[in-house]
Amino acid sequence: MSTRRIDRLTEENKLEIGNLQLTIAFLFPGQGSQYPGMGKDLAENFSAAKQVFEEVDDALGFSLSRLCFEGPAEELQLTENTQPAILATSIAVTRAMESSGFPGASYVAGHSLGEYSALVCAGALSLADAVRTVRSRGRYMQEAVPVGTGAMAAVLGAELETIQRACDEASQGQICSPANMNSSNQVVIAGNTEAVDRAMELLKASGAKRVVKLNVSAPFHCALMRPAQERLSFDLQRLTFAEPKVPVITNVDAQSRTTPSELSDALVRQVSAPVRWVESMELLLKAGVHTFVEVGPGKVLSGLMRQINREATMVNVEDSASLSAATTSVAA
Repeated sequence: MSTRRIDRLTEENKLEIGNLQLTIAFLFPGQGSQYPGMGKDLAENFSAAKQVFEEVDDALGFSLSRLCFEGPAEELQLTENTQPAILATSIAVTRAMESSGFPGASYVAGHSLGEYSALVCAGALSLADAVRTVRSRGRYMQEAVPVGTGAMAAVLGAELETIQRACDEASQGQICSPANMNSSNQVVIAGNTEAVDRAMELLKASGAKRVVKLNVSAPFHCALMRPAQERLSFDLQRLTFAEPKVPVITNVDAQSRTTPSELSDALVRQVSAPVRWVESMELLLKAGVHTFVEVGPGKVLSGLMRQINREATMVNVEDSASLSAATTSVAA
């Protein structure tokens, strides 16, 4: 675009952009993107990011920041720790981007847990309320199904219709269903361990390119999560939601939502419903978004976007170096 112009990069690493017209979507990662050390660099280099971790520590009553910065990995991987840790890191990244003058988002979306990060970014939910809620959410989801009785598996190179058929056949009175529709090439299934195992064998026999059991603590986004959904709904009812500054693309129905009641309802329903990620990204592409920024730890969503649409500009920001690189890429 001829209107894109970088004025200068200040000593504080703040980008000042003149006449820059971009339609950007911020995408926020979900569980599985965590790693010890996440957020530390930004907290050391951006006061706005440091303040996020201080606010989160105060809201939770313990040093989540130390767990993010130092680990250990085993403790960080506990679902009730993982969820607030990823959210805190994602919002710390967001605040660092804001303080650097990075262009703002026209839309936001988050993968599963990441939807809470998206809501905080959009101003629809306070950071303190969000981290407390997702810590409980993680505990509820873990407690909904006894360890070992539920499973998830990634299916690569199979049509959704074929996967659904295999899940239906494998259920045999148990639960087995698509849980994450991540791209046209990748779908994750979830349910009772025996049913998931049966579906895996059926899918291998039907010609799926690859079927892999995932190392997860619970079968997320399937009907086995309904007890967690019921518990979480009471927590969400007590929160105050505001109108978002930008539209939020919700997981549960892959639609643009802008009212507090819609956003709260979507968070309740998404616990036991599949994540419709590929449809969400296609909606954003149709809306004219061509620049996507993965905001938070890891590059999982960047990899999925390459499967969905290779023409889109996709960058990730998780530390000072990637923020600088993303700024250069977006402004090019």
